[in-house]
Amino acid sequence: MRYNRNSRKAPRQNAAALIITLWVVLGLVALGLYFGQSMVLELRASENRVGALASDHALVGATRYVGYLLSTNVTTFGTIPDRLTYKQEGVAIGDAHFWVIGRDPQNPTPQEPYFALIDEASKLNLNTATIDMIEALPLMTPEIAAAIIDWRDTNSDVTTGGAEDDTYLRLNPPYHCKNSDFETVDELRLVYGMTLTFLYGEDSNLNGVLDPNENDGSARPPDDNSDGKLDPGFWEYFTVYSQQPNTNADGTVRVNLTSPNFRPQLQTLLETQLGTSRAQEIMRSVGQRLTSPLELFIRGNFTSTEFSLIEDSLTITNGAYLRGMVNINSASTAVLTCIPGIGTDKAASVAAYRQANAGALTTVSWIASILDQASAVQAGPYITGRTYQFSADIAAVGKAGRGFRRQRFVFDTSTGTPSIVFRQDLTHLGWPLGRRVRQNLPTLASIP
Repeated sequence: MRYNRNSRKAPRQNAAALIITLWVVLGLVALGLYFGQSMVLELRASENRVGALASDHALVGATRYVGYLLSTNVTTFGTIPDRLTYKQEGVAIGDAHFWVIGRDPQNPTPQEPYFALIDEASKLNLNTATIDMIEALPLMTPEIAAAIIDWRDTNSDVTTGGAEDDTYLRLNPPYHCKNSDFETVDELRLVYGMTLTFLYGEDSNLNGVLDPNENDGSARPPDDNSDGKLDPGFWEYFTVYSQQPNTNADGTVRVNLTSPNFRPQLQTLLETQLGTSRAQEIMRSVGQRLTSPLELFIRGNFTSTEFSLIEDSLTITNGAYLRGMVNINSASTAVLTCIPGIGTDKAASVAAYRQANAGALTTVSWIASILDQASAVQAGPYITGRTYQFSADIAAVGKAGRGFRRQRFVFDTSTGTPSIVFRQDLTHLGWPLGRRVRQNLPTLASIP
């Protein structure tokens, strides 16, 4: 029998072919898995892009909603919209939802976000507050308060402890002291001596909530004292937008109580609203000089009802706008402490009275029942019961919580039509809506 050498090669060739085939199949499978995974990632990326686009549109819808809300508030212009009359939490726009992040006036250290518009007149105006008022804020130092005054004033004179060009030009990089009004609160970062800790405090994401990372010491940024209380920075207490129109609703000029010839104008106003006899009685009690409508209320022995008829027709300036007045009906205890005549001794009593009589305080006259006469007269030039600027800190997510966006808007109604005067993107600060909202995202319903 003849030996065939090729008969031994056949199994080897078949085995090699099988191995090659297996490698080809394995490569094709790997390639298929790779492209499949790529498609999954691309699908998720597309969903995220769609979510982001939906969130962007939700922000636009939210600003239109707030603008409409403020425009319908025109019948009681200058008043704060009742939180119960508008939506601010988990509001659906298609597959997206938005929230308006506010501050809880009854709870300075909430564990979950509070949702509402924020009254800008409840804060100190950086461009009008006195140095004594600024110094009274929590964590404020005399040096930083002086530097704030020097930054905004129009001269090069150094306030005691403050800073002008000679200080700023020695910095690296050097720059000039502005010597003009603040345009935003964040501009405080340029003021000499200011740090991020002073400006933003423990509230690293600026949502007014004591989040877990803001109550764990140095374990996670920011550094905090882990005392279970939120210590906000100066950002929480300052504004640059508070102003109110200095004319009546019909466009006529208000009575300037600080003008030397205010008495004839005031008597005409009183006769129109209260009658001749009552007007003459009040005018006999009023002196030749007044500093505020609240002092008129005190000197004239008005009732609250009488005063409500004339309060909006009174002013203490001849300018087109009255800037920087603090709304006594909404200011926090920390801001109340800064108002002359109130201070640390009376701020808590004012806040407690306001809380006990919420909804019944229609004029600034109620403060006279809390303060002694001298203190009320001292506080009068700095307080108001009106607000014309509101900030809306709006967070939005798309379908399934994708595409998170957050922007802060400031609306000004002092011209008669609500308009956005400031916009700031806060998305980079991270999730501000707390654990409860995050857990409930899958259950949020959409509008078809």
